[in-house]
Amino acid sequence: MEVLAYLVPLALALGLLGLGAFLWSLNTGQYDDLEGAAWRAIMDDDEPVAAVDGPIERGRSSESAVSEALI
Repeated sequence: MEVLAYLVPLALALGLLGLGAFLWSLNTGQYDDLEGAAWRAIMDDDEPVAAVDGPIERGRSSESAVSEALI
């Protein structure tokens, strides 16, 4: 039961911290352009995707080169 003396104030402090972060985000305009964010997510980019490490070396399979590039 003594642990509640620590956990209740800690829970209240974390709740107030979260509320403060939410109010800060409201005041700084984080939620002003919701439509623009939705359109940017589905917008088609015409630029080609660049290779991760350049061309694949001869003699190596494409799967091993891709797996090494992801590591």
